[in-house]
Amino acid sequence: MTPLLLLLLALAAGAGAASFPADFANLFAAKAALSDPSSALAAWDPGLSPSLSPCRWPHLLCSNPSSSSSAAIAAVLLSNLSLAGEFPAPLCELRSLARLDLSYNDLTGPLPGCLAAMPSLRHLDLAGNGFSGEVPRSYGAGFPSLLTLSLAGNELSGELPAFLANVSALEELLLAYNQFAPSPLPETFTGIRRLQVLWLAGCNLVGDIPPSIGSLKNLVNLDLSTNNLTGEIPSSIGGLESVVQLELYSNQLTGSLPEGMSALKKLRFFDAAMNQLSGEIPADLFLAPRLESLHLYQNELTGRVPATVADAAALNDLRLFTNRLVGELPPEFGKKSPLEFLDLSDNRISGEIPATLCSAGKLEQLLMLNNELVGPIPAELGQCRTLTRVRLPNNRLSGAVPPDMWGLPHLYLLELAGNALSGAVAPAIATARNLSQLLISDNRFAGALPPELGSLPNLFELSASNNVFSGPLPASLTVVTTLGRLDLRNNSLSGELPRGVRRWQKLTQLDLADNRLTGNIPAELGDLPVLNSLDLSNNELTGGVPVQLENLKLSLLNLSNNRLAGVLPPLFAGEMYKDSFLGNPGLCTGGSCSSGRRARAGRRGLVGSVTVAVAGVILLLGAAWFAHRYRSQRRWSTEDAAGEKSRWVVTSFHKAEFDEEDILSCLDDEDNVVGTGAAGKVYKAVLGNGARGGDDGAVVAVKKLWANGGAAKKAAAMEAGGGGGGGGGGGKDTFEAEVATLGRIRHKNIVKLWCSLSSGDRRLLVYEYMPNGSLGDLLHGGKGGLLDWPARHRIMVDAAEGLSYLHHDCAPPIVHRDVKSNNILLDADLRAKVADFGVARAVSAAPPTAVSAIAGSCGYIAPEYSYTLRITEKSDVYSFGVVMLELLTGKAPAGPELGEKDLVRWVCGGVERDGVDRVLDARLAGAPRDETRRALNVALLCASSLPINRPSMRSVVKLLLELRPESKEKAMAEEKPLLV
Repeated sequence: MTPLLLLLLALAAGAGAASFPADFANLFAAKAALSDPSSALAAWDPGLSPSLSPCRWPHLLCSNPSSSSSAAIAAVLLSNLSLAGEFPAPLCELRSLARLDLSYNDLTGPLPGCLAAMPSLRHLDLAGNGFSGEVPRSYGAGFPSLLTLSLAGNELSGELPAFLANVSALEELLLAYNQFAPSPLPETFTGIRRLQVLWLAGCNLVGDIPPSIGSLKNLVNLDLSTNNLTGEIPSSIGGLESVVQLELYSNQLTGSLPEGMSALKKLRFFDAAMNQLSGEIPADLFLAPRLESLHLYQNELTGRVPATVADAAALNDLRLFTNRLVGELPPEFGKKSPLEFLDLSDNRISGEIPATLCSAGKLEQLLMLNNELVGPIPAELGQCRTLTRVRLPNNRLSGAVPPDMWGLPHLYLLELAGNALSGAVAPAIATARNLSQLLISDNRFAGALPPELGSLPNLFELSASNNVFSGPLPASLTVVTTLGRLDLRNNSLSGELPRGVRRWQKLTQLDLADNRLTGNIPAELGDLPVLNSLDLSNNELTGGVPVQLENLKLSLLNLSNNRLAGVLPPLFAGEMYKDSFLGNPGLCTGGSCSSGRRARAGRRGLVGSVTVAVAGVILLLGAAWFAHRYRSQRRWSTEDAAGEKSRWVVTSFHKAEFDEEDILSCLDDEDNVVGTGAAGKVYKAVLGNGARGGDDGAVVAVKKLWANGGAAKKAAAMEAGGGGGGGGGGGKDTFEAEVATLGRIRHKNIVKLWCSLSSGDRRLLVYEYMPNGSLGDLLHGGKGGLLDWPARHRIMVDAAEGLSYLHHDCAPPIVHRDVKSNNILLDADLRAKVADFGVARAVSAAPPTAVSAIAGSCGYIAPEYSYTLRITEKSDVYSFGVVMLELLTGKAPAGPELGEKDLVRWVCGGVERDGVDRVLDARLAGAPRDETRRALNVALLCASSLPINRPSMRSVVKLLLELRPESKEKAMAEEKPLLV
């Protein structure tokens, strides 16, 4: 017995334990070898509770617990306690130990070989730690009683340990998500006859699935997903007579699905999505009697959906989207099945929608967009009160929508755009209290919009353009305070715009163009704080242009082809708005009115007087502007007190027709400041002559970096300490780093750098302007209600694609190093772009090197950085996971409401204590639970404490697109070229 154990026994005896078994002394030694930051093992101390039997201490189970003298440790359960250090060797001395669970801690170092000699050990779980190196070969020769071996989610390397097949008693073998060398699936594993669970996802498996896999008659769960397996799925898989769950998704499997799977009498879940499978779906697959979930999406499957799908008595989740399926669906599909989720999008399925899809009364999501469906929407779907999401756009549907369907009580998304549907929107829509998005553009709907639309408390988007709606815009719509987008373009609406629109405080887009609207433009439109797109063109509006519209921060303004008259407000008289008022001959522009408005002789004197007065005002304003411009130019053109001029060096990265004078003139007005940070100030610059070479019109953002002295040194110190600076830059400062990084990037989800300007120690960066600012400001600044679930998901995808481009498509790859919500900017359509590359670094082929200063921002820094100071792509993945949690919870990454925890720990604790729903943002109450829960899982996977457990950003993009299958179609449609 070691001196430490003797000492511990003596201490225990001195504390009042008359007879204290050696097992407990070994526990004390193990505790002493571990770092326990959360004091989870504090109760393992006889000095604190001498009368309490050690068998009643937490995290322990004993054999014969009633006897303090003969009790022995049977189970040590230390999962998810934040324990750190190497494996505590004294645990190997617990000769009676049957179960050891150290999963999901921060243990590192090699796997202990001594475990293999423990005679009673039956269940060993070391998953979710940082163990590295190869699996000891002693594991293949020991473990006489081992039933469960879980090493998943570590940093193990070397060859996949095929010798574990020698542990003949194994029932569960879990090696998933380790860094094994590319290896085929060992044939020897198929010889473990008692095996029930084989989890080898993400193990870098290559080659074919061996036909001998079918010999595992006791196998319940087979997971080979997320590998590089090739070849066909062997027909012998039909011999897995006990299998319940079969996961083969995200490989490179080819060929046809095997026949004979109807013999799998216990199969409930089969997922072979995201492969390259071809041919037809075998008819007998749907005859597996317990089949509940079938995912075959994103393959190359052809032919019809088999008629046997109508006989699948247990089927509730069928996802076949993005294949090449054709033909009609069986007319009685769903009559015998408890369908809950059906997604057949992005195929060429024709015929009518089966009327029996909701016969079981459980259908929640019906997604059949982008097919060739014809005929009416079945009346039976109008009675399906469980529906939450219906997406049938871009088909050939016709006829009227069932009246009751408009008012389904749980429906939050109804998308019917791009069909030939007709009829009116029924008043029954008043009962659709959860409806958030009503998307019915490009149809033949007619009649008046019902006033009942005003009774929808959650309506965010009403898109009904290109229909034949007539009559007035319902005044009741103005009470819908949640409205964010209203698009009724190209209808036959008439009458005046309703009063009370100032209640639309969340409205970002208003498009009523190409109607027959009359009356004045309501001045209260100028009170809408986030409106950035206003199109009232091609109507019959009269009166003047309200001066209050100058309050808006607009990316699009179109009032052309109306009957407007009077003097334009000064802001709109500039060149950048020259196309916004065409076709209004009664408008006064540039100090002169059209001849028609000056024709009456009786008004000439008045007009002349007004003209003189206006000219005088303009002259005074012009003189003041000239003096201001002169002082600005003078200040920015002097290098020192001697007044010696210096030239600005302009480096352009995109073609643009503006020069330094256009930029410098905006920097003298503090009203143009839209942000201030450690690196400098950001100005909004409205350029008089326009950036005609760009995509964003004549508005740009200008970052004026601090100079080298005074405040600049303070800012540099702040940046080095709080997430902006960073050593290891070879003398490059923020300006040079950002220019070097952004200047060579071309991607739709990376903020565009137009040019840079430098003169001495003065530096300017000119970016595209993002009207909606940063995600952090919008989400946490009281306007988070503008972001519904589809918008938040789209932001996640956009930002993930931007980071994926940096990590995987740049040569060399780029690590951003300061991913946070304030560095994700939003354009007018709430599309996201990654910004602020002042601390970005290229990743060389060499191992990551340590840096001399902190990179990142509080709450976003990956935990391993605190003790390694090493930056990799996985650091960005962690930070992105935190951004996802912000979007899902609505909470900042750190703050008083989280207590002493950061957001990741707060979410983990909340989920464990109260469940998923309690941590989600209350403003997402109408979002589909399945999607938000899966998104939370992706976020927590990204924010895993172990870098090896975090997926690549390329995988994150795939996971996010899979969350909302319809988003993949949009992503493909918007891809165009990837580089812009």
